[in-house]
Amino acid sequence: MDKANYNNTLVQIDLLPREQFQLIFEASLSGKVTCACCGAQVKLYLGIQQKPHFYHLGLTDKKECESYVTQLSITPNSKMDYDSEYIEQNGFRIPKSRTITTTTTDIKTPAWKPIKFIRPSRPFEKKAEEKANRSLDSNQLQAVSTIEGPLLVLAGAGSGKTRVLTTRTTTMITDHGIDPSSIMLVTFTSKAAKEMKERLANAEQLSPQQLQAIVIGTFHSIFYKIIMFHEPQRWQSSKLLKWDWQKEQIIKEAAKELSIDERDFAFDQALQQIGYWKNTLTPPDLVKPKDQWEERVLIMYKHYEKSKDINGYFDFDDMLVGCYQLFIKQPELLSRYQKRLHYFLIDEFQDINKLQYEVMKMLSAHTKNLCVVGDDDQSIYGFRGSDPSYILQFDQDFSDTKVVTLNENYRSTHSIVSSANKLISWGKQRRFKEMHAQFDNGLLPTFFFPYDEEEEATMIVTDLKERIEQGASPSDFAILYRTHTTSRALFERLASSNLPFVIEQESESFYKRRIVRSLLAYLRLSLDPNHSEAMSDLLIAFFLKKSALNELKASSILEDCTLVEALKMITNVQPFQQRKLKKIVPLFKQLSKLKPMTALEMIEKEMGFDDFVKKRGNEGNVIEKGSDDVRDLKVVAKKFATIQEFLEHVDHMTAMTEEMKRLSKHYTNAIVLSTIHRSKGLEYKHVYILSAVDGSIPHDYALDANRNGDLAPLAEERRLMYVAMTRAQQTLHISVPETRRGKNAHPSRLIKPLY
Repeated sequence: MDKANYNNTLVQIDLLPREQFQLIFEASLSGKVTCACCGAQVKLYLGIQQKPHFYHLGLTDKKECESYVTQLSITPNSKMDYDSEYIEQNGFRIPKSRTITTTTTDIKTPAWKPIKFIRPSRPFEKKAEEKANRSLDSNQLQAVSTIEGPLLVLAGAGSGKTRVLTTRTTTMITDHGIDPSSIMLVTFTSKAAKEMKERLANAEQLSPQQLQAIVIGTFHSIFYKIIMFHEPQRWQSSKLLKWDWQKEQIIKEAAKELSIDERDFAFDQALQQIGYWKNTLTPPDLVKPKDQWEERVLIMYKHYEKSKDINGYFDFDDMLVGCYQLFIKQPELLSRYQKRLHYFLIDEFQDINKLQYEVMKMLSAHTKNLCVVGDDDQSIYGFRGSDPSYILQFDQDFSDTKVVTLNENYRSTHSIVSSANKLISWGKQRRFKEMHAQFDNGLLPTFFFPYDEEEEATMIVTDLKERIEQGASPSDFAILYRTHTTSRALFERLASSNLPFVIEQESESFYKRRIVRSLLAYLRLSLDPNHSEAMSDLLIAFFLKKSALNELKASSILEDCTLVEALKMITNVQPFQQRKLKKIVPLFKQLSKLKPMTALEMIEKEMGFDDFVKKRGNEGNVIEKGSDDVRDLKVVAKKFATIQEFLEHVDHMTAMTEEMKRLSKHYTNAIVLSTIHRSKGLEYKHVYILSAVDGSIPHDYALDANRNGDLAPLAEERRLMYVAMTRAQQTLHISVPETRRGKNAHPSRLIKPLY
């Protein structure tokens, strides 16, 4: 049905502005939407597979209702209360009623769009060639049988590279009589190293002694064993800085000298930048800062390195640097390792950084028996120093390199592989490869077009429920996104459902983010002017130290007033701050009368929060800006009629985040929520990709870099999208929202080849 009653008014789907679909959907969940014929409760369908429609609960045969409702007509001037906005009156802003057909912003309201299929460029054709020896295709066999000299194996997504690596290692030992102790197999993660060992053991062609003799491990584990053996005193494990909080403590010491407030600086980003410099062999004296932020981080870098030297500490990056320096300073020691190790295999070579590459070149210089397996199209860790140019230039660094391309995809359907091929083919700096699928299921990848983040989450959860009811398992599904903040609405919708889900990386609740906490503090204090925790969160927005809270508490007792009223009595501040506080304090009472969205706008414009975000909102951070958090919070706020309801939702979702962290540890069959970066190397039957719009993927920072002439970040975003698409085995759904963070959105330029 296309019509139903809501608030005693007949509404028609085709006449509703798109931003109100979610409102009606949630009202229907609460029993507030009824059939215009029989009066029974109906729900609004908001999913991917069908267009929006009203349907009866638990009933399939209601043709008489549908026939009756179809004949009803809507009066064009029919209106009902939906939201409110504020107007100026006597120096204050007060709510003004508004109709359901009035939009809240200058966003152009789009019409509902049906899903769009991504059709393959050519029909699927099953290759006639059978695998050469039942387990390997001809290209895989070529990679396995090439033992001597430099070998570059271009292993496209789903091409069976792990099978090639393990089979090649086994073949070297069993067929060619190579001493297993002369073989080094290097991976990037301990999980990958463990999988390699398990696969070699399961092959049952190697004895336990042979398997034990092979040097298998991550770069960090292998290099650490080397330096620990030769310099045990310097590299005692008790001196390892294992956790970020330990490293942050050190760089925060330098921050104090720069008069940087600990609450106002992205120390995690600073540590990432320091790690990048170290992994690209850039010591402090060679760093050339690009901006003020890097100038500050460089000072912290110098302090960090000096502090570690004084105290004998080291971090994980130092394990790599230490091994590099050991071989440079002691060439005779390098020679000893070269005499023992003759064959080197590197997995996920596209992820290698300069430091790792230089050490491996030194170790393999005597034999040139270096086999690297990777895919430049999946190089997505530029922030760690990874660079696809090492694959692109490998045959220049090693003459007589043999290049083998694994271009058979054993993971995904023909339609998915064809779509991914189209997308990545627009990349310019890459080695050509076109993947071929081994099967097809007739299900085309799709774009779907939600109005915003809230509707996007609703549509996906509806689709998940439908598929699980049809027999799919929760663990068959993955929802991938560029950054964690993108998953906020999805988390909330899943938390309200009965579907089990896990998040592939522990992260704090969106509502605990610094900027968000400060904004929410205004709202909490408007309802409870003595909310001590909220006042503590608010002080930062007023550029006051947390110690001011004690003064406020004392004043509230002595003057018998609330903490909010005590703000006017703070004395140890600048005159302009006193004037600002006296102006702001009366506005708190006004906030409590407004709707959440209106209140947030008032906090921004009239209570000075805009100034705080510009100065302390981490706007220099290319990944996470405070202004983005403000816009994200507004998207949530639009859903609620009162501040009380909004804050109850916030508290519930904050608690749910902690509960999900606890429960997810026990789930064995659950939907996976993951950043695209963390999904690399994994596969799922059904994949949803969130927010394929400019600013999300590609990320804003890549677009800014592209405008300034730096093309590398945008190229990496394309590879990131390729990685996301190639995680899917059977179905792929890509979301293209019409709006994002309250503004009109534009479809990602990355998906242009697929339109």
